[in-house]
Amino acid sequence: MLRTDWPMLSPRSDRYRPDIDGLRAIAVMLVVNFHAFPEAIPGGFIGVDIFFVISGFLITGIVTRELASDRFSLLRFYDRRIRRIFPALLVVLLAVLVLGFLWMLPGPYARLSADVVASAAFAANIALLLQSGYFGLEAARNPLLHLWSLGIEEQFYLVWPPILMLAARLRIGLLGVAAAIGLASFVLNVALIGANPVATFYLPFTRGWELLAGAALACAWDRIPQDPSSGNWRAGLGMVLIVIAAALLDPHRAFPGWWAVLPVAGGALLLSAPSAWGVRHLLASPPMVRIGLISFPLYLWHWPLLVFAATIKFAPLSLIEGQLVVLASALLAWATYRFVEIPLRFGRSTRLRMIGLGAAMVLIAIAGGIVVDRGGLASRLPPEIRAMAEVRPQSAQWRVHTCLLDLASETTFADDCVDRDRDRRPLVLVWGDSAAGALMPGLRKAQETRDFGIAQLTSSSCIPALNADIALTPNCRAINDKVLALVRQIQPDIVLLHGAFAQHLDHVGETVTALKQETSARVVVLGPVPGWKRGLPNEVLRYYLLHHELIPQRTFQGATTNGYDATMRAALVPLGAELISAWEALCEAEGCLTRVSDDASDLTTSDHAHLTEKGSIFLVESIIDRVLGERAADAAR
Repeated sequence: MLRTDWPMLSPRSDRYRPDIDGLRAIAVMLVVNFHAFPEAIPGGFIGVDIFFVISGFLITGIVTRELASDRFSLLRFYDRRIRRIFPALLVVLLAVLVLGFLWMLPGPYARLSADVVASAAFAANIALLLQSGYFGLEAARNPLLHLWSLGIEEQFYLVWPPILMLAARLRIGLLGVAAAIGLASFVLNVALIGANPVATFYLPFTRGWELLAGAALACAWDRIPQDPSSGNWRAGLGMVLIVIAAALLDPHRAFPGWWAVLPVAGGALLLSAPSAWGVRHLLASPPMVRIGLISFPLYLWHWPLLVFAATIKFAPLSLIEGQLVVLASALLAWATYRFVEIPLRFGRSTRLRMIGLGAAMVLIAIAGGIVVDRGGLASRLPPEIRAMAEVRPQSAQWRVHTCLLDLASETTFADDCVDRDRDRRPLVLVWGDSAAGALMPGLRKAQETRDFGIAQLTSSSCIPALNADIALTPNCRAINDKVLALVRQIQPDIVLLHGAFAQHLDHVGETVTALKQETSARVVVLGPVPGWKRGLPNEVLRYYLLHHELIPQRTFQGATTNGYDATMRAALVPLGAELISAWEALCEAEGCLTRVSDDASDLTTSDHAHLTEKGSIFLVESIIDRVLGERAADAAR
């Protein structure tokens, strides 16, 4: 039985090339290891680019060979594509819908189901383009993120065979067609990568050149020398390029752009050298071939399992956990290949089989659409659990973009960041990051019963640490210098420093010293609030899924320990600062406060460490008299 969908030696041969399955193994192992252990192989995402080259090479070879013998049929071509892709994809999409039902909130589940619809329509890349980038935090929680590449391949399959048919009918050189379109796609990719990197990453117009590199190789096969000597240097250079790309690239590079030339050229060079010693003895070795044979289901399974494992744990996976998930992915990939792919993919093609697979994919899309239409099946969870688990950072009172600056684009505080009634004393100047901004609801509430003014000079991701260069916040040093200058001008009575002081404590000490030397203000440092390792809303959901009841009002489960107050006290109090522990205000022997009452609005923290309005009011009410000092406290009493 001829397996027409298997790798071939050239566009004119049906002979199976095991080294291509070996190259698939390299590609899938790069991607899997990048997703499971991103710090180990930071450029492992280039495995997708190698897949693109392989796909373009094989598909073009099949089409041109059948065109040359006048036996090409679009219907037969798409029948092979359906039998190749649909069986494993159907199983994974169904599993994702089931896992989402069990472990996701209605909102995320509805978004996931929309991605199922897009994936079933082979438009996942377009859907993801409209959502976020590939390397972003939200993208990392999307179980179907990896199917963007499948969307690009299928869109290529829709367009490229008809182009080849037209070129053959018009007697236009196929190599010239592949080279011309590929060059145009590459130029577009380079032109857009700076202005719109996300679109360049996801669009078929800017990715098509990678598949067309393989297509051009297939069209030029007869012109490539196949002696072992030339094959050895091509294969060696190809492997070097792939290794360099995997080691040199990382998610911070503008990709694809020029960088994608490395894996694309490397993959093409390896494909061009089947006679090379390394290709015959390494890529074509039985272990590599076995991995290559399950590469497609392994690619489909690994990312959803990694995402759902982290979702169920409500925290990043450890090294051992990541290894176990990869092993489970490999086992499921083998089972899918053995019991799903082989029975449905190989054997005599029948129209009934093709129609059945197509109908199954339509049903999966309909199921996803129903979940979207019904809001993620919200009735699965009690209303109070849904409301608590979907609490978002309550930044309306933080005065974002005016008194809580985004330093990527803002460097000037608004005039009303200092209370206009300058007679209200003492004047408390709040200096810190977004955690300090989250104190504002509580401070405003405290003003209703106490006579003091507020000046808010806060910046996102920028702690009050003079002369410190804060990673990923390049303007932080400059804005802290500006705040110090404003402090000299405003002359507050109290400066309240607050933020994520996990690093740069020595520079926070410089801030305290400068304030004591240059102003007469009391310097009060509020220690960090208790953090929630998975985020408090996630802890609510996790507790309910495990215990089927509301999280206790106080718990230590998932909360960070109070290990930093003592370090801060030892470092800052000798410099003249007064330290107040937020952790001690929010935590007791029974645990840290999760909620003021049973309502969603009474949850104390909206994520890992940002206080909600009720949480801010609770904390500030607990500490405000100490912040204002004994005289203000006596007046309040």
